[in-house]
Amino acid sequence: MSKGFASSYRIVLLAGALFACFGGLATRLVCLHVVDRDTWLPRIEKTRQQFTEKKARRGDIYSWDTFNKTRGVVLATSRPMIALRVDPQALVETPKEMRKWPQLAELIGMPEPELRKIFTTKFRMPAPTNPAPAASSATEHAGLVFNFEFAKPAAAAETAPASTDAEDDGDTELAADADAQGRRAIHYAKLREEIPESVFEQIGQLNLTGLIGERVYRRAYPNNQLAAHLLGYVNREERPLAGVEFYTDFYLRGQNGWQEGERDGRGRPLAQFNTRDVPKADGYSVTLSIDAKVQDIIEQELDFIGKKFQPQKATIVVSDPRTGFILGMANYPTFNPNEYNLVPKDEQARMKNVAVTDEYEPGSVFKIVAASAAIEEGVVDDRSRFDCMLEKIDYKGRTRKLPRDDHRYDHDLSVAEIISHSSNRGAAQLAMRVGDEKYYRYVRAFGFGGKLGFPIGGEVTGTVHKFDSRDWDITRVPMGQAVTATVLQMHQAMSTIASGGILYRPQIIREIDAASGEHVYHYEKVELGRAISARTAQTMAQLLMGVASSEGTAPEAAIRLGGVDYEVAGKTGTAQKYIDGKPSDKHHVASFVGFFPALPRPGEQQVAISVIVDDADAHAPNGVAYGKTVAAPSFRHIGEQLIPILDIKAPGQPTRALTFAAATEGGRR
Repeated sequence: MSKGFASSYRIVLLAGALFACFGGLATRLVCLHVVDRDTWLPRIEKTRQQFTEKKARRGDIYSWDTFNKTRGVVLATSRPMIALRVDPQALVETPKEMRKWPQLAELIGMPEPELRKIFTTKFRMPAPTNPAPAASSATEHAGLVFNFEFAKPAAAAETAPASTDAEDDGDTELAADADAQGRRAIHYAKLREEIPESVFEQIGQLNLTGLIGERVYRRAYPNNQLAAHLLGYVNREERPLAGVEFYTDFYLRGQNGWQEGERDGRGRPLAQFNTRDVPKADGYSVTLSIDAKVQDIIEQELDFIGKKFQPQKATIVVSDPRTGFILGMANYPTFNPNEYNLVPKDEQARMKNVAVTDEYEPGSVFKIVAASAAIEEGVVDDRSRFDCMLEKIDYKGRTRKLPRDDHRYDHDLSVAEIISHSSNRGAAQLAMRVGDEKYYRYVRAFGFGGKLGFPIGGEVTGTVHKFDSRDWDITRVPMGQAVTATVLQMHQAMSTIASGGILYRPQIIREIDAASGEHVYHYEKVELGRAISARTAQTMAQLLMGVASSEGTAPEAAIRLGGVDYEVAGKTGTAQKYIDGKPSDKHHVASFVGFFPALPRPGEQQVAISVIVDDADAHAPNGVAYGKTVAAPSFRHIGEQLIPILDIKAPGQPTRALTFAAATEGGRR
């Protein structure tokens, strides 16, 4: 009679097989956890451990709405994107999974063969013994380094050559990953640097293993070239390289967060094993004083100047002269910060803010300093007359040759006529009455020869020689020769007259706000010093009104809108450029710098405008780029457009016209 279903032999055989299986498993576990523990532990820890960086969003940059006194449009922002990566080791190459690869290739816009090569390239071969030096992809210009990224060809076989830069291709595996042939497993390969979140959601629906999505932010400038020289730009590594982006980076960049934890064999995070979670802090937003509407107007005007006169360069600055805040600043030629890396190397000079980096001889606009100094010192009055037909004059025991004038006069000129007719000889005689040392102090008080504190763009000082040096020339400096200035310096000097005699620091930032909207800092106007008295400034404003009159040098700058004449105060400049060390009659810097209304009532909006055009002679009338023909019409055109935008009031009838004597009474400092 049988004792059971199975014989003793079968039971022993089955037991032996089970014992062998469990024994083998136990042996393998002992090898893994005891014998080879030091070999495998680093790899396991690296595979399971997960460090996830939470990218902070860079703050936005806004313009300012001058009319409504509120934040304006977005000038720079950060758009959320997904950087798509793959771990080829984690891919499951089953027919079901591989049928989804063409769909993925279509979603990310990558050729399917290229995608398959990336997916199937699972190992990297060791580096050659003598690798060729990698070519640098950085070019340097004007103290800035521009980094350009170049696409790498996809791997063409089961194994790929080792990169000399591990961080560049994302391979940070330990040496223990290498097999007997020296190959290293690839756990990180790039698919796309940026894809929209909506596309990433569709990719997620494919449920493919091994794909990794990293949230990144890409800097974008919605208005393209608008205010490019002020904003600067950010490269693909989120490093600011110029402009407001660089200057306010401490506020804009924010603070990245991170999370430490573990993941399973398929790369999925295990929330229960998270050990540390540090939240990110998004960057603050920065509101500029730039009014987007004003900026657009002056950039369109520069585009017109560029097409009509084809100058070497040109600059327009608009500001509120009573606070120093810049409402608009633009240069020609310009660039698009969204495509900064497409600017050819030989054209990268157009990325500079030449309003503060380039010097020029200001020419006749500089005469406002000599006239202001003479009035302030009380060495002239309404009866003062000057012989502007003199070729030589005695000064401090020496006979000095006076500069030539473009016009001949049949009578001695008053101070008002010296300004309105732009007499070089008259300006020299005004400075001589003040004296070398005092006149030099006024030149410095108006902001020349030193930095104004403009925060961005690499501001330079310009050149003003000391009054007791051999390079100082009392006959040439008053007419804007033998001295150099930046466009911004000349603009601020004219604004000093408009502001009532106070030199203000030119500013471009109004507010800094937290991501929550809370105000962090609000900028106020900053006085750099008083150059002249308010009485002298008012007198100068009246005298400068004569320049834009029918009897002045620039009636083209007069503004008449809706049948109303606006009081324009300003000065022309036509400065010869030096070619091969000699002044040229065919190369000039044409300018008109002014403000209006010249005598506003308290609380009324006033605006200062500077138009500087460099070397437009070849396409100017009669082959000479005069300030009155090249720059003054643009001043008028800009001013007419600003009247409704900035709510500039039409002037009323003056209650009392000040005489020259009354205006200068008590004008000494």
